[in-house]
Amino acid sequence: MPRLTHLECTRCHEHYPADRPQTVCAKDGGVLYARYDLAAIRKKFTPASLVPLAPTMWRYDAVLPEALPVTLGEGFTPMLRSREYPSVLIKDEGLNPTASFKARGLSAAVTMARHFGLKKLAIPSAGNAASALAAYAAAAKIEAHIFMPKDVPLANRVECDYYGAHVILVDGLISDCARKIAELKEKPQWSREGWFDVSTTKEPYRVEGKKTMGYEVAEQLGWKLPDGIIYPTGGGVGLLGMWKAFEELEQLGIIGSERPNMISVQSSGCAPVVRAWDENCGAVQMWDHAATIAAGLRVPKPYADYLILDILKKSGGLAIAVTDSEILDAARHWAKVEGIFAAPEGAACLAAYRKLRASEFFTSDETVVLFNTGSGLKYLDVLDKAGIERTPSPASRAIAGIIGPY
Repeated sequence: MPRLTHLECTRCHEHYPADRPQTVCAKDGGVLYARYDLAAIRKKFTPASLVPLAPTMWRYDAVLPEALPVTLGEGFTPMLRSREYPSVLIKDEGLNPTASFKARGLSAAVTMARHFGLKKLAIPSAGNAASALAAYAAAAKIEAHIFMPKDVPLANRVECDYYGAHVILVDGLISDCARKIAELKEKPQWSREGWFDVSTTKEPYRVEGKKTMGYEVAEQLGWKLPDGIIYPTGGGVGLLGMWKAFEELEQLGIIGSERPNMISVQSSGCAPVVRAWDENCGAVQMWDHAATIAAGLRVPKPYADYLILDILKKSGGLAIAVTDSEILDAARHWAKVEGIFAAPEGAACLAAYRKLRASEFFTSDETVVLFNTGSGLKYLDVLDKAGIERTPSPASRAIAGIIGPY
Protein backbone atom coordinates (compact mmCIF):
# COMPACT_ATOMS: atom_id res chain seq x y z
CA MET A 1 0.00 0.00 0.00
CA PRO A 2 1.44 3.44 -0.88
CA ARG A 3 2.36 5.81 1.94
CA LEU A 4 0.28 8.58 0.35
CA THR A 5 -3.24 7.18 0.53
CA HIS A 6 -5.46 10.03 -0.67
CA LEU A 7 -6.08 13.78 -0.77
CA GLU A 8 -8.61 15.34 1.60
CA CYS A 9 -10.57 18.58 1.36
CA THR A 10 -9.86 20.77 4.37
CA ARG A 11 -13.44 22.09 4.27
CA CYS A 12 -15.83 19.22 3.58
CA HIS A 13 -13.33 16.34 4.05
CA GLU A 14 -14.17 14.83 0.67
CA HIS A 15 -11.50 12.36 -0.45
CA TYR A 16 -9.74 12.47 -3.82
CA PRO A 17 -7.35 9.97 -5.41
CA ALA A 18 -3.66 10.82 -5.14
CA ASP A 19 -2.63 9.01 -8.32
CA ARG A 20 -3.40 11.92 -10.67
CA PRO A 21 -3.01 15.73 -10.71
CA GLN A 22 -5.54 17.55 -8.51
CA THR A 23 -6.27 21.20 -7.84
CA VAL A 24 -8.93 22.14 -5.24
CA CYS A 25 -12.09 20.44 -4.00
CA ALA A 26 -14.68 20.17 -6.77
CA LYS A 27 -17.50 20.64 -4.26
CA ASP A 28 -16.52 23.74 -2.32
CA GLY A 29 -13.11 24.90 -3.59
CA GLY A 30 -11.41 23.81 -0.38
CA VAL A 31 -7.65 23.33 -0.16
CA LEU A 32 -6.63 19.68 -0.57
CA TYR A 33 -4.18 18.09 1.86
CA ALA A 34 -2.11 14.97 1.21
CA ARG A 35 -2.90 12.19 3.70
CA TYR A 36 -0.59 9.30 4.59
CA ASP A 37 -0.77 5.93 6.26
CA LEU A 38 0.90 7.31 9.38
CA ALA A 39 0.20 4.17 11.42
CA ALA A 40 2.35 2.17 9.01
CA ILE A 41 4.98 4.91 8.66
CA ARG A 42 5.25 5.15 12.46
CA LYS A 43 6.80 1.68 12.63
CA LYS A 44 9.94 2.83 10.79
CA PHE A 45 10.04 6.63 11.00
CA THR A 46 11.94 7.55 14.17
CA PRO A 47 14.43 10.24 15.16
CA ALA A 48 17.16 7.61 14.97
CA SER A 49 16.18 6.66 11.42
CA LEU A 50 16.96 10.20 10.26
CA VAL A 51 20.53 10.38 11.59
CA PRO A 52 22.32 8.90 8.53
CA LEU A 53 20.19 10.73 5.96
CA ALA A 54 21.31 13.66 3.81
CA PRO A 55 20.70 17.15 5.25
CA THR A 56 17.99 18.17 2.77
CA MET A 57 14.23 18.32 3.06
CA TRP A 58 14.07 14.91 1.38
CA ARG A 59 15.42 13.28 4.55
CA TYR A 60 11.71 13.27 5.46
CA ASP A 61 10.74 11.30 2.35
CA ALA A 62 8.87 8.81 4.54
CA VAL A 63 6.18 11.47 4.99
CA LEU A 64 6.37 12.84 1.45
CA PRO A 65 4.88 11.45 -1.78
CA GLU A 66 6.68 8.49 -3.32
CA ALA A 67 8.28 10.03 -6.39
CA LEU A 68 11.81 10.66 -7.64
CA PRO A 69 12.65 14.11 -6.23
CA VAL A 70 13.49 17.08 -8.40
CA THR A 71 16.03 18.51 -6.01
CA LEU A 72 18.65 21.25 -5.93
CA GLY A 73 19.65 20.53 -2.34
CA GLU A 74 16.83 22.44 -0.63
CA GLY A 75 16.05 22.30 3.07
CA PHE A 76 17.72 21.65 6.42
CA THR A 77 18.64 25.31 6.68
CA PRO A 78 20.44 26.45 9.84
CA MET A 79 18.65 27.64 12.94
CA LEU A 80 20.88 30.33 14.38
CA ARG A 81 20.88 31.50 17.99
CA SER A 82 20.32 35.26 18.14
CA ARG A 83 23.24 37.25 19.49
CA GLU A 84 20.83 39.85 20.86
CA TYR A 85 18.02 37.73 22.28
CA PRO A 86 19.31 34.47 23.84
CA SER A 87 15.92 32.77 23.64
CA VAL A 88 15.39 33.63 19.96
CA LEU A 89 16.37 31.36 17.08
CA ILE A 90 16.50 32.52 13.46
CA LYS A 91 15.64 29.92 10.83
CA ASP A 92 17.50 31.22 7.79
CA GLU A 93 15.62 30.10 4.69
CA GLY A 94 17.63 32.50 2.54
CA LEU A 95 20.25 29.74 2.24
CA ASN A 96 17.94 27.56 0.14
CA PRO A 97 18.40 27.20 -3.63
CA THR A 98 17.02 30.33 -5.36
CA ALA A 99 17.65 32.03 -1.99
CA SER A 100 14.20 31.63 -0.47
CA PHE A 101 11.86 29.21 1.29
CA LYS A 102 9.88 28.90 -1.94
CA ALA A 103 12.41 26.28 -3.06
CA ARG A 104 10.82 23.73 -0.72
CA GLY A 105 7.27 24.00 -2.02
CA LEU A 106 8.23 24.19 -5.66
CA SER A 107 10.64 21.26 -5.35
CA ALA A 108 7.74 19.13 -4.12
CA ALA A 109 5.23 20.52 -6.64
CA VAL A 110 7.56 20.06 -9.62
CA THR A 111 8.50 16.58 -8.37
CA MET A 112 4.85 15.56 -8.54
CA ALA A 113 4.29 17.37 -11.84
CA ARG A 114 7.07 15.33 -13.42
CA HIS A 115 5.77 12.20 -11.72
CA PHE A 116 2.35 12.77 -13.33
CA GLY A 117 3.88 13.55 -16.71
CA LEU A 118 2.88 17.23 -16.81
CA LYS A 119 4.78 19.26 -19.39
CA LYS A 120 3.81 22.90 -18.72
CA LEU A 121 3.27 24.65 -15.39
CA ALA A 122 1.80 28.11 -14.76
CA ILE A 123 2.07 30.23 -11.64
CA PRO A 124 1.13 33.74 -10.44
CA SER A 125 3.89 35.05 -8.19
CA ALA A 126 4.98 38.12 -6.27
CA GLY A 127 8.57 37.14 -7.07
CA ASN A 128 10.33 34.33 -5.21
CA ALA A 129 7.91 31.56 -6.14
CA ALA A 130 8.43 32.53 -9.77
CA SER A 131 12.19 32.09 -9.67
CA ALA A 132 11.84 28.86 -7.68
CA LEU A 133 9.39 27.37 -10.17
CA ALA A 134 11.63 28.49 -13.05
CA ALA A 135 14.65 26.77 -11.49
CA TYR A 136 12.97 23.48 -10.63
CA ALA A 137 11.08 23.35 -13.92
CA ALA A 138 14.41 23.79 -15.71
CA ALA A 139 15.88 20.93 -13.67
CA ALA A 140 12.88 18.74 -14.54
CA LYS A 141 12.77 19.78 -18.20
CA ILE A 142 9.25 21.16 -17.79
CA GLU A 143 8.05 24.46 -19.25
CA ALA A 144 7.39 27.22 -16.69
CA HIS A 145 4.91 30.00 -17.49
CA ILE A 146 5.33 32.84 -15.00
CA PHE A 147 2.84 35.65 -14.35
CA MET A 148 4.46 38.38 -12.26
CA PRO A 149 3.68 42.02 -11.38
CA LYS A 150 5.70 44.46 -13.48
CA ASP A 151 7.36 45.88 -10.37
CA VAL A 152 8.73 42.63 -8.92
CA PRO A 153 12.27 42.79 -7.52
CA LEU A 154 14.72 42.80 -10.43
CA ALA A 155 16.47 39.61 -9.28
CA ASN A 156 13.30 37.56 -9.68
CA ARG A 157 12.74 38.73 -13.24
CA VAL A 158 16.37 38.15 -14.24
CA GLU A 159 16.40 34.69 -12.66
CA CYS A 160 13.29 33.61 -14.53
CA ASP A 161 14.84 34.79 -17.79
CA TYR A 162 18.06 32.88 -17.19
CA TYR A 163 16.22 29.71 -16.19
CA GLY A 164 14.41 29.85 -19.52
CA ALA A 165 10.91 30.44 -18.18
CA HIS A 166 8.17 32.15 -20.19
CA VAL A 167 7.45 35.38 -18.31
CA ILE A 168 4.30 37.49 -18.58
CA LEU A 169 4.52 40.80 -16.70
CA VAL A 170 1.18 42.03 -15.39
CA ASP A 171 0.24 45.59 -14.46
CA GLY A 172 -1.00 44.92 -10.92
CA LEU A 173 -0.54 42.62 -7.93
CA ILE A 174 -0.29 38.85 -7.53
CA SER A 175 -4.10 38.77 -7.37
CA ASP A 176 -4.19 40.34 -10.84
CA CYS A 177 -1.70 37.72 -12.03
CA ALA A 178 -3.96 34.98 -10.66
CA ARG A 179 -6.94 36.59 -12.38
CA LYS A 180 -5.02 36.59 -15.65
CA ILE A 181 -4.40 32.85 -15.32
CA ALA A 182 -8.07 32.27 -14.45
CA GLU A 183 -9.09 34.16 -17.59
CA LEU A 184 -6.73 32.09 -19.73
CA LYS A 185 -8.18 28.89 -18.27
CA GLU A 186 -11.47 29.75 -19.96
CA LYS A 187 -9.87 29.94 -23.39
CA PRO A 188 -9.27 26.96 -25.68
CA GLN A 189 -5.56 27.82 -25.70
CA TRP A 190 -5.25 26.68 -22.06
CA SER A 191 -6.40 23.11 -22.68
CA ARG A 192 -4.59 23.05 -26.01
CA GLU A 193 -1.32 24.17 -24.40
CA GLY A 194 -1.78 21.78 -21.46
CA TRP A 195 -0.78 24.21 -18.70
CA PHE A 196 -1.27 23.08 -15.09
CA ASP A 197 -1.78 25.77 -12.44
CA VAL A 198 0.51 25.48 -9.40
CA SER A 199 -0.83 28.58 -7.62
CA THR A 200 -0.46 28.83 -3.85
CA THR A 201 -2.72 26.24 -2.13
CA LYS A 202 -4.47 25.44 -5.41
CA GLU A 203 -2.52 22.20 -5.69
CA PRO A 204 -1.63 19.94 -2.75
CA TYR A 205 2.13 19.54 -2.89
CA ARG A 206 3.59 22.97 -2.21
CA VAL A 207 2.23 22.55 1.33
CA GLU A 208 4.04 19.20 1.53
CA GLY A 209 7.35 20.83 0.68
CA LYS A 210 6.79 23.64 3.17
CA LYS A 211 5.80 21.28 5.98
CA THR A 212 9.41 20.10 6.10
CA MET A 213 10.18 23.38 7.89
CA GLY A 214 8.06 22.09 10.77
CA TYR A 215 9.89 18.77 10.83
CA GLU A 216 13.21 20.61 10.82
CA VAL A 217 12.26 22.97 13.65
CA ALA A 218 11.30 19.96 15.77
CA GLU A 219 14.41 17.96 14.88
CA GLN A 220 16.81 20.88 15.34
CA LEU A 221 15.34 21.53 18.80
CA GLY A 222 15.75 17.90 19.87
CA TRP A 223 12.14 17.00 19.00
CA LYS A 224 10.73 19.71 21.20
CA LEU A 225 8.65 22.56 19.82
CA PRO A 226 9.37 26.21 20.62
CA ASP A 227 7.01 28.42 22.60
CA GLY A 228 6.35 30.55 19.54
CA ILE A 229 6.94 30.78 15.80
CA ILE A 230 6.78 34.11 13.98
CA TYR A 231 6.16 33.74 10.29
CA PRO A 232 5.71 36.34 7.51
CA THR A 233 2.39 35.62 5.85
CA GLY A 234 1.50 36.29 2.24
CA GLY A 235 -0.20 33.17 0.92
CA GLY A 236 0.44 31.42 4.24
CA VAL A 237 1.67 28.07 2.88
CA GLY A 238 4.53 27.86 5.35
CA LEU A 239 2.18 28.39 8.28
CA LEU A 240 -0.14 25.69 6.95
CA GLY A 241 2.70 23.31 6.26
CA MET A 242 4.30 23.61 9.69
CA TRP A 243 0.98 23.10 11.46
CA LYS A 244 0.37 20.00 9.34
CA ALA A 245 3.85 18.75 10.23
CA PHE A 246 3.16 19.11 13.95
CA GLU A 247 -0.10 17.16 13.59
CA GLU A 248 1.72 14.39 11.74
CA LEU A 249 4.54 14.30 14.28
CA GLU A 250 2.02 13.81 17.06
CA GLN A 251 0.37 10.93 15.18
CA LEU A 252 3.82 9.44 14.61
CA GLY A 253 4.36 9.45 18.37
CA ILE A 254 7.36 11.78 18.24
CA ILE A 255 5.84 14.82 19.97
CA GLY A 256 2.84 15.37 22.21
CA SER A 257 -0.12 17.72 21.89
CA GLU A 258 1.89 20.85 22.68
CA ARG A 259 1.99 23.52 19.99
CA PRO A 260 3.80 26.84 19.56
CA ASN A 261 1.94 30.13 19.51
CA MET A 262 1.80 30.70 15.75
CA ILE A 263 2.24 34.37 14.87
CA SER A 264 1.32 35.71 11.44
CA VAL A 265 3.12 38.94 10.57
CA GLN A 266 2.12 41.19 7.69
CA SER A 267 2.93 44.66 6.44
CA SER A 268 0.57 47.43 7.49
CA GLY A 269 0.35 48.27 3.77
CA CYS A 270 -1.24 44.88 3.08
CA ALA A 271 -2.64 43.23 6.20
CA PRO A 272 -5.82 41.33 5.31
CA VAL A 273 -5.15 38.51 7.79
CA VAL A 274 -4.47 40.99 10.59
CA ARG A 275 -7.68 42.86 9.87
CA ALA A 276 -9.71 39.64 9.82
CA TRP A 277 -8.06 38.52 13.06
CA ASP A 278 -8.71 41.84 14.81
CA GLU A 279 -12.34 41.79 13.68
CA ASN A 280 -12.76 38.13 14.71
CA CYS A 281 -13.76 37.08 11.19
CA GLY A 282 -13.57 33.58 9.83
CA ALA A 283 -12.49 34.76 6.39
CA VAL A 284 -10.36 37.50 4.86
CA GLN A 285 -11.67 40.38 2.78
CA MET A 286 -9.70 41.70 -0.19
CA TRP A 287 -7.19 44.41 0.81
CA ASP A 288 -7.50 47.43 -1.46
CA HIS A 289 -4.47 49.38 -2.70
CA ALA A 290 -1.89 46.96 -1.29
CA ALA A 291 1.54 48.56 -1.05
CA THR A 292 4.69 47.40 0.76
CA ILE A 293 8.40 46.95 0.08
CA ALA A 294 7.99 43.31 1.15
CA ALA A 295 6.86 41.89 -2.19
CA GLY A 296 6.04 38.49 -0.70
CA LEU A 297 3.58 40.08 1.73
CA ARG A 298 1.73 41.96 -0.98
CA VAL A 299 -1.05 39.36 -1.20
CA PRO A 300 -4.44 41.08 -0.94
CA LYS A 301 -6.36 37.89 -0.12
CA PRO A 302 -4.76 34.51 0.60
CA TYR A 303 -6.77 31.61 -0.79
CA ALA A 304 -6.25 29.55 2.40
CA ASP A 305 -7.47 32.35 4.67
CA TYR A 306 -9.82 30.12 6.66
CA LEU A 307 -6.99 27.70 7.47
CA ILE A 308 -4.59 30.47 8.49
CA LEU A 309 -7.11 32.04 10.88
CA ASP A 310 -7.99 28.65 12.35
CA ILE A 311 -4.32 27.89 13.06
CA LEU A 312 -3.82 31.23 14.81
CA LYS A 313 -6.85 30.55 17.00
CA LYS A 314 -6.00 26.93 17.85
CA SER A 315 -2.38 27.77 18.66
CA GLY A 316 -3.12 30.71 20.93
CA GLY A 317 -1.29 32.93 18.48
CA LEU A 318 -2.26 36.11 16.71
CA ALA A 319 -1.77 38.25 13.61
CA ILE A 320 0.26 41.43 13.80
CA ALA A 321 1.17 44.19 11.34
CA VAL A 322 4.43 46.14 11.10
CA THR A 323 5.22 49.19 8.99
CA ASP A 324 7.67 49.32 6.11
CA SER A 325 9.79 51.68 8.17
CA GLU A 326 9.95 49.08 10.96
CA ILE A 327 10.81 46.40 8.42
CA LEU A 328 13.70 48.42 7.00
CA ASP A 329 15.02 49.22 10.46
CA ALA A 330 14.84 45.54 11.40
CA ALA A 331 16.64 44.51 8.19
CA ARG A 332 19.53 46.87 8.94
CA HIS A 333 19.61 45.78 12.56
CA TRP A 334 19.76 42.08 11.77
CA ALA A 335 22.52 42.72 9.25
CA LYS A 336 24.61 44.71 11.74
CA VAL A 337 23.93 42.64 14.86
CA GLU A 338 23.35 39.10 13.57
CA GLY A 339 25.27 39.15 10.28
CA ILE A 340 22.09 38.09 8.46
CA PHE A 341 21.09 40.01 5.35
CA ALA A 342 17.37 39.28 5.49
CA ALA A 343 14.63 39.74 2.95
CA PRO A 344 12.08 42.38 3.99
CA GLU A 345 9.56 39.62 4.73
CA GLY A 346 12.01 37.96 7.13
CA ALA A 347 12.95 41.25 8.76
CA ALA A 348 9.25 41.78 9.48
CA CYS A 349 9.53 38.91 11.98
CA LEU A 350 12.08 40.81 14.05
CA ALA A 351 9.88 43.92 13.97
CA ALA A 352 6.95 41.79 15.16
CA TYR A 353 9.01 40.12 17.89
CA ARG A 354 10.05 43.52 19.25
CA LYS A 355 6.40 44.50 19.54
CA LEU A 356 5.40 41.20 21.15
CA ARG A 357 8.19 41.51 23.71
CA ALA A 358 7.17 45.09 24.46
CA SER A 359 3.57 43.99 25.01
CA GLU A 360 4.78 41.01 27.09
CA PHE A 361 3.08 38.49 24.81
CA PHE A 362 6.44 36.75 24.82
CA THR A 363 8.79 36.87 27.80
CA SER A 364 12.57 36.88 27.67
CA ASP A 365 12.84 33.19 28.60
CA GLU A 366 10.39 31.84 26.01
CA THR A 367 11.94 30.13 23.00
CA VAL A 368 10.74 31.79 19.80
CA VAL A 369 11.70 30.91 16.23
CA LEU A 370 11.77 33.74 13.70
CA PHE A 371 11.73 32.82 10.03
CA ASN A 372 13.87 34.73 7.59
CA THR A 373 12.20 33.48 4.42
CA GLY A 374 14.72 34.80 1.92
CA SER A 375 18.00 36.53 1.24
CA GLY A 376 18.22 40.30 1.11
CA LEU A 377 20.35 39.84 -2.01
CA LYS A 378 17.10 39.19 -3.90
CA TYR A 379 15.95 42.72 -3.02
CA LEU A 380 19.00 44.89 -3.72
CA ASP A 381 17.09 47.28 -5.99
CA VAL A 382 14.21 47.55 -3.52
CA LEU A 383 16.40 48.05 -0.45
CA ASP A 384 18.73 50.47 -2.22
CA LYS A 385 15.83 52.63 -3.35
CA ALA A 386 14.24 52.51 0.10
CA GLY A 387 17.53 53.48 1.72
CA ILE A 388 17.94 56.46 -0.59
CA GLU A 389 14.40 57.62 0.14
CA ARG A 390 14.90 57.30 3.90
CA THR A 391 18.42 58.75 4.05
CA PRO A 392 18.72 61.96 2.02
CA SER A 393 22.19 63.26 1.22
CA PRO A 394 23.61 65.81 3.67
CA ALA A 395 23.02 69.43 2.82
CA SER A 396 25.84 71.14 0.93
CA ARG A 397 27.97 73.55 2.91
CA ALA A 398 30.52 76.09 1.70
CA ILE A 399 33.82 75.66 3.54
CA ALA A 400 36.91 77.65 2.53
CA GLY A 401 35.67 77.98 -1.00
CA ILE A 402 34.87 74.25 -1.32
CA ILE A 403 31.26 73.31 -1.77
CA GLY A 404 30.23 69.75 -0.94
CA PRO A 405 28.62 67.49 1.56
CA TYR A 406 30.47 66.58 4.75
